[in-house]
Amino acid sequence: MLAVSDVQTQAEAEGLTLLVADNKTGYFGVYHHPDQSKPYQARVRRGGKTVYLGNFATAEEAALCIARTPEGQAAAERTAAASPLTSEEAQQQAEAERLTLRVADNTTGYFGVTHKPGQPKPYQAQVRRGAKMVYLGCFATADEAALCIARSPEGQEAAKRPAAAAPLTSEEARQQVEAEGLTLLKADNTAGYRGVHLNNPGQPKPYEARVWRGKDVHLGHFATAEEAALCVARSPEGQAAAKQAVPQLSEEAGKGTVPPMPPGAFVKEEDVPAAAAVKEEGAVPPMPPDAFVVKTEAVVKEEGTSGSRPKRQRRK
Repeated sequence: MLAVSDVQTQAEAEGLTLLVADNKTGYFGVYHHPDQSKPYQARVRRGGKTVYLGNFATAEEAALCIARTPEGQAAAERTAAASPLTSEEAQQQAEAERLTLRVADNTTGYFGVTHKPGQPKPYQAQVRRGAKMVYLGCFATADEAALCIARSPEGQEAAKRPAAAAPLTSEEARQQVEAEGLTLLKADNTAGYRGVHLNNPGQPKPYEARVWRGKDVHLGHFATAEEAALCVARSPEGQAAAKQAVPQLSEEAGKGTVPPMPPGAFVKEEDVPAAAAVKEEGAVPPMPPDAFVVKTEAVVKEEGTSGSRPKRQRRK
């Protein structure tokens, strides 16, 4: 018995495609008979009749058997020839089939869809079936991959569960921060917030929230930077960082300012008398408001002279 990963590796090595289908096994030409030791049966239609190909332990082994047949390869070619759906066409097809493209908090924005950059069809659809992951195919757009998921039993079951809450707008995130008494810490990065990174521009949820917990811990993807910052602010690491930032902000805000007066203190204004004014060294003190200057002349008599005219000395 081949493991699921070994089957997929073998299919890739042979250039084959395990065709998915909307049935209980998830694969074209594969049927489930739970009462048998090898419950997965592979069958194809050949010349107007059904041809039995064998029973297998896993659905993937049976699908590989189908993929090796002329009928399986012809079906794979027809599937490959079909032009990929655009995002809008996938949305319209989902509405026509009354399916729900289940959103998720990941890089693609859809449940069961992962992104493999650099491939012609970079969006991979896979679901968990029992205890194993089942590969459903690769697609050109995330919406087309999500449509494939929506058609699977797992996707339909997921659609019945309560939908995830709608993403918060920037304003709603700020209001929630105030309501919870949290702090969105600013940072000098592309997102503008500590722990928030703009990793997937153009995606439904381009902002990633991360914290350092001995290692980088992913907290989720969000539609707005503020919503991601709110997630970080709710974490223990975000709350600890906010407490450390408060004393620093208070110290910076207090530089160059007069310290606040203690409670109950007041300022008493008093008239300072003129005599109490401090005199500057070498400066003439100001005259009282009612003072005035009197000019007088004095006669100085010089002894030892005769016939000389007395000299006048002016006093100020």
